[in-house]
Amino acid sequence: MAHAFAEASAGLRCSPPVQRIERAARASVRKIAEALMPPSMVVWRGPSNAPGSGRVALTFDDGPDEMTPEYLSVLGGLGVRATFFVIGAQCEKRPALVTRIADAGHELGAHGYTHRRFPSLAVRELETELRDTQRLLPKTSGGKPLVRPPHGAVSVASMLTCARAGFTTVLWSRDSNDCRTERTSDVVQSFEQLDIRRGDIVLLHEGQRWTVESLPRIVERLREAGHALVTVGELLDG
Repeated sequence: MAHAFAEASAGLRCSPPVQRIERAARASVRKIAEALMPPSMVVWRGPSNAPGSGRVALTFDDGPDEMTPEYLSVLGGLGVRATFFVIGAQCEKRPALVTRIADAGHELGAHGYTHRRFPSLAVRELETELRDTQRLLPKTSGGKPLVRPPHGAVSVASMLTCARAGFTTVLWSRDSNDCRTERTSDVVQSFEQLDIRRGDIVLLHEGQRWTVESLPRIVERLREAGHALVTVGELLDG
């Protein structure tokens, strides 16, 4: 049941009216968060967003799914390590793919268990979502575990709950808009218009043919611009 709900809600992630509302909410919450919360609690980008080349993190939401091996194959061929924010119910269904992501050298972060919006959850429900997803991910040493709220939906209360549970909330500074198209060329073109800067965290999604097909050209363009592609954890470490 939880997995079915996750897939249904994922299909609504880019509904235009919902996206407009959530963008406005994120902008308001961001002003508060940047004023009151340290980067150990919530981040939208790496330490530097200045013009010029530098380290950039590609992130992929909503897996693992049947296309994950293709993503791993393409990224492996390109020599790129990325961060995958995975849904707990999907991990429960496909544990071998979680292991494959980690074994390929990529970073794993939580994306909720049921893909429900964090602000809609009671504190105990959110704590359960975080705990039940994190237990399915490989143990790592180093910094705090990472979580990306489903749909990017946040509130001050939900970010504080994640912080108290020991997580850093990771959003993004550049949106590829890959969930608003079904054309590879649109995704590639979006990177030409995004003005990628050092420290940027870029939002992409799993399970989309046009996204995986766009990756070679995206990576080529980013490298031509002098960017090094790293995981979110590496980006935050400076």
